[in-house]
Amino acid sequence: MSSVNSRLQARFAQLKQENRAALVTFVTAGDPDYATSLAILKGLPDAGADVIELGMPFTDPMADGPAIQLANIRALAGKQNLPKTLQMVRDFRETNQSTPLVLMGYYNPIFAYGVERFVADAKEAGVDGLIVVDLPPEHNDELCDPAQAAGIDFIRLTTPTTDDQRLPTVLNGSSGFVYYVSVAGVTGAGSATLEHVVEAVARLKRHTDLPVCVGFGIRTPEQAAAIARLTEGVVVGSALIDQIAGAKSPEAAVEGVLGLCREISAGVRGARG
Repeated sequence: MSSVNSRLQARFAQLKQENRAALVTFVTAGDPDYATSLAILKGLPDAGADVIELGMPFTDPMADGPAIQLANIRALAGKQNLPKTLQMVRDFRETNQSTPLVLMGYYNPIFAYGVERFVADAKEAGVDGLIVVDLPPEHNDELCDPAQAAGIDFIRLTTPTTDDQRLPTVLNGSSGFVYYVSVAGVTGAGSATLEHVVEAVARLKRHTDLPVCVGFGIRTPEQAAAIARLTEGVVVGSALIDQIAGAKSPEAAVEGVLGLCREISAGVRGARG
């Protein structure tokens, strides 16, 4: 059950016709501050991002590695919260109506905001999908079902430890795309072997018709190109966030992220050429 004519469906259909994988970029909303984060967000599509995942800062991001944990700390120090993240989506939509945008994070801030209110506000702001890492499919009625009823895709994470018995449960009710985490454990850790990714993508394809995007540990144009040959999407997050962490100024942060995005995008776009 996927929303009709969603931006995600349209984008993956377009890329399939172009015979290339999507570059899916992840950044944390409000990192290092609202204005700089918004400038990065607005610049990503022109730098080659096909789909954008925007992290909702949370005090206890247990599934994330050090880079994204630090991004959460920086964003929260700058007073970023869920209302401001939804406002950031509205600001982004003022200049971009075509790039799919997915909010990624944890259930606690959404629950505190109020699920019904959150779903309505997210839809109104221009959110296309949700990835909520700590809400298993046994709890679809809490957020997945209301989100999809409102036309927001609900995207599932799968990992190397998700076995064939568990996969149908995990994929139940999922839409938009499937996010395959190629390294068990936290984000930004070591990178997966290509043989392992080939096997994993084939296994997922036996259970779903949704596009499969592979992430975690991709840092270079070469790595991105290798994954882009095997699947419908390449997710890059920690490498972009490291550009923010190491920047000496807000301007340098914007240029660092968008510069690396352009390099990785060139790798993805040239992968099947």
